[in-house]
Amino acid sequence: MREATKAFLDKAQDNIEACEALIGLGHFDIAASRAYYAMFYAASALLIEEGEEHASHGAVQGAFGRLYAKSGRLDPKFHRYLIDAYRERQAADYDAPAEVGAEEAKILLNQAKEFLSAIEGLLGHR
Repeated sequence: MREATKAFLDKAQDNIEACEALIGLGHFDIAASRAYYAMFYAASALLIEEGEEHASHGAVQGAFGRLYAKSGRLDPKFHRYLIDAYRERQAADYDAPAEVGAEEAKILLNQAKEFLSAIEGLLGHR
């Protein structure tokens, strides 16, 4: 496993932990953002192992969908999680007031955990 892959997986895990803490503090909009970034970093890690490095959110989402969802290498629901979490992150970061509630944040957290677990399983990590 490449060093960059491991670093992105670690960042994904750190963002999941931050998301959990932020939910506990009642900062649901910021937690939603961290859940998305956990998925973004995990997807980036997977793509690095394919020899594809993308910096933009759209490029990561597109490559992830093409290489993993459409090919059936991962359940397509994970591509949907990534896209939906991105939309929630956009709203959480840029809408005022942000309208992410506790339940929504917890759903995103659980999806981020499931997303990271699936990617780690595919990579044989942890």
